[in-house]
Amino acid sequence: MIVRDRFRGLFPKYFLVLFMAVAVPLAINGVVEAWFGYRDQRARVDQLLDAEASSAAAEIHNFIHDISTQLGWLVQLPWTDEVDERRRTDAQRLLRQAPAIVSLTLLDHNALERLHVSRVSLNRIESRTDRSADPALVGARATQVWFSDVSYNRGSEPYLTVAVVGNRPSSGAVIAEVNLKLIWDVISAIKVGETGLAFVLDRPGRLIAHPDLSLVLRGAEETTSRPFRAVRDAIGPGADFATSQAADGRTVAVSAAPVAGPDWTVVVEQPLSEAYAPIYAALRRTATLLAMGTIFAGLLAYALAHRMTVPIKLLEEGTERIGAGAFDHRISLQTGDEFQRLASSFNKMAGGLALAQQHQERIAKLKRFLAPQVADLVDRTGDDSVLDGRRTDVAVVFCDLRGFTAFSAGVAPEEVMGVLSSYYEVLGRAIAQYEATLISFSGDGLMVLVNAPVAVEQPALRAVDLAIEMQKRVQELIAGWRARGYQIGFGVGLAGGSAIVGRIGYEDRLDYTAIGTVVNLAARLCASAADREILLDVEIATNVGGQRPLHDIGNRQIKGFDEAIPVFGISFGAL
Repeated sequence: MIVRDRFRGLFPKYFLVLFMAVAVPLAINGVVEAWFGYRDQRARVDQLLDAEASSAAAEIHNFIHDISTQLGWLVQLPWTDEVDERRRTDAQRLLRQAPAIVSLTLLDHNALERLHVSRVSLNRIESRTDRSADPALVGARATQVWFSDVSYNRGSEPYLTVAVVGNRPSSGAVIAEVNLKLIWDVISAIKVGETGLAFVLDRPGRLIAHPDLSLVLRGAEETTSRPFRAVRDAIGPGADFATSQAADGRTVAVSAAPVAGPDWTVVVEQPLSEAYAPIYAALRRTATLLAMGTIFAGLLAYALAHRMTVPIKLLEEGTERIGAGAFDHRISLQTGDEFQRLASSFNKMAGGLALAQQHQERIAKLKRFLAPQVADLVDRTGDDSVLDGRRTDVAVVFCDLRGFTAFSAGVAPEEVMGVLSSYYEVLGRAIAQYEATLISFSGDGLMVLVNAPVAVEQPALRAVDLAIEMQKRVQELIAGWRARGYQIGFGVGLAGGSAIVGRIGYEDRLDYTAIGTVVNLAARLCASAADREILLDVEIATNVGGQRPLHDIGNRQIKGFDEAIPVFGISFGAL
């Protein structure tokens, strides 16, 4: 009875929470799917319309270009004062080969009309009319190929004037009238979906090609061209896709592509209802699934909330004990339903917390014996197998103080400890700055690894920069020490190459270190380095290249190596 009073009103609360926990993700998922589906469908429509517009623009450009090329063949030879029958033959042949050309007018180098052939008017031969002021000739002489604005023959058929001049002034020029009705074949072949279409507008926005030829024949009328011009203008500068109101009142998706040369625009449109039909169908399916999921969520929430009040006390007591740190406590619940699984989850959680506690203790222990980078790497990965031995390319840095033994023998131990404390402090900051790993230190010597266990970019360059920073910081200390009479110097040695890196030791004492020839070489180079000197092997020098000021010291006989080793240095005083 007490339990019932305590949990009075819990059913509607849990019902609402469980219902929302299922219904809200379903709703969010439906909205997200609808949004991404809309974006994907819009992108597909954009690509389709853009491809169709570009293809049509290319075909129309080829149509105009072919005519311009054919006209160019008529202005290859220089003119003479005699009648040239061959030019008339070539002009008539071109009229037969190019049905779109209505008339041809050939002008000589003096801008005099020498030949005019036409499909719709009388031919003229050697009229010698001065055409020097003809806008077509003036434009062609300026640009070699000239296109006029579209005109409408008898107010209906769209015509284009094309003028071409020869490569030499003596070749004269040719002016052709082109009937643009033949572009209808290109435009009428474009079908986007079921009802999408394409049309062509000239620069002022007049209709010059459309699948409905009757509209083209009325293209000079402002009332006919205005709706199509509005569709073209809906596509802003730099945009390839827009929505607009078509001439028939439907909302359409449109894309446009320019036609090079005559400055026309090909516009492709598709009704939005058709373009977005797949996404509308997907939205209906999503809405249906969302409604079904919501109903299912309500039923499930009702069933779960109805049976949730009986074992809660036991769960509450168990969780309080686990929260108090009794990770060995287990909740025993045999209801055969979700509560039993929940109790099992709590038990698993307690086991996981116990393991996590053990893991944290192990990490804390590792940090007492390993470098911080190594312990942090184990902590991030959750697996100390990253410390197992493996072969990798590393840059090894050794450094120590020159004259430290003589110094320590002549001063009090407190002075020695003070020098070492400030020495290790500045080196520690430099090592942390360059994300290197301090492997070991003994007396005044340090061993540092770059690129293990944490990989870095350009380890050789980073090791060189670390060595330079070490020299700079320690030399600042040395200046103060020498003012106090301490004769101490500082040298650094670097070597790069393959080494075995990993943990070594026993259960109660582990070290992370590197083993290999590269370690020995770095140590020997450090021993050979004088005060203010940084010595590096050929591997480091090769990888650094010209990025830092290196100089070739030559081959040196290094203890422990049978042959002399190429050694490079960095002039610290020049940095």
